[in-house]
Amino acid sequence: MPEFTEYAPGTPCWVDVASPDLDRTITFYSELFGWESTEDTRREAGGYTMLSKDGKYVAAAGPSPQEGMPSAWTTYIASDDVDATAGKIRDAGGTLLMEPFDVFDSGRMAVAQDPTGAVFGIWQAGEHHGAQLANEPGSFTWNEVQTPDVAAAEAFYRAVFHHELEQVPMGDGMTYGVLKVNGKSVGGLYELKGDMAGMPPHWATAFAVADTDATCKLAEGLGGSVLVQPLDIPAIGRYAVIQDPVGAVFQVLADPPS
Repeated sequence: MPEFTEYAPGTPCWVDVASPDLDRTITFYSELFGWESTEDTRREAGGYTMLSKDGKYVAAAGPSPQEGMPSAWTTYIASDDVDATAGKIRDAGGTLLMEPFDVFDSGRMAVAQDPTGAVFGIWQAGEHHGAQLANEPGSFTWNEVQTPDVAAAEAFYRAVFHHELEQVPMGDGMTYGVLKVNGKSVGGLYELKGDMAGMPPHWATAFAVADTDATCKLAEGLGGSVLVQPLDIPAIGRYAVIQDPVGAVFQVLADPPS
């Protein structure tokens, strides 16, 4: 099982979930994905808890930064200079929700919102490069920005992270936007329309699982809800959308049969 030790700038490299009920959140994901948890006990860490699978970091959980904020997953995009990236965000019409700051010796980060409203983090690695395990069951495998204004989003991420966009045919005349860095697929760009038109723009996180149906059943048994029942996406895999007991939404994806 290979270990990730670096991420190219512009690549989603880390995910964490903010929760007003941290213990319940950690218990849910630990039982769902088999994660182990290690809380950073330093006072300044505020209860931030690293989550690992087979001894490798896969994600983290922390308390909601403000009272009343809903629980949500955040995608962090790798940068080799967070301060310079913050400047590009402003120039491209985005908003800095948290200005760049150092996270102990782990790295330097900021939190931003694109012009369409989707929130994401930026991570400049120090001792912590991001997820050590990805694309394996129990770790994140895909991240996509979901927005009603894909043209504005594309222009923004192209300007800030030099993302290229490829429209991939999905059948029935539909296409899916794939964000690329140096020709490598790193994320998605999905248009919120139809039944999803009223959803707020956001970055969605998909976790790899061995069995989507079994994961959904387990999630329900742990107090979660299945928002989109398991369905097969040709050449991609079996997909579902789940909401955890505290309210954070995430996706699960199993590889298609070989």
